[in-house]
Amino acid sequence: MEFIDNTFSVENAEDSSGFLLWQVTSLWQRKIRDSLKQYDLTHSQYVLLTCLHWLKLHGQEVTQIVLSSNSKIDPMTTSTVLRTLQKKGLIQRKEDLTDTRAKKIDITEQGKEIIKKAVVTVETADKEFFALLGDTANQFNETLVALIKQ
Repeated sequence: MEFIDNTFSVENAEDSSGFLLWQVTSLWQRKIRDSLKQYDLTHSQYVLLTCLHWLKLHGQEVTQIVLSSNSKIDPMTTSTVLRTLQKKGLIQRKEDLTDTRAKKIDITEQGKEIIKKAVVTVETADKEFFALLGDTANQFNETLVALIKQ
């Protein structure tokens, strides 16, 4: 009697949405990482600095928890990355007057200067990477948003 190993539910790796997403994410992150080298930013630093700048432009008070929630980066990693951004002089952290456990985050002028340039670079890299989507880009983004919201 022949033993059949049925570890996987798919015949081909291309039939696994999770594995495909992993591969695409890895390729995309590599492209973004390469584009951010000139600014001495990691991808996580870029994401948190961008979220901070975006939220501040929209008049929001920003704390570490708000940034963590907005970026989907876990709170411990957010805290670690923010310490690094503070050491680089790109953000300031201050204790909240009403909640001493919370830290209010603000972007420095140097941080604004860098992030404005980095956003242009990353948006260009995104357009190049996702160009293959063509007219289906909006549908792709809607699907990603649905996955995030579930």
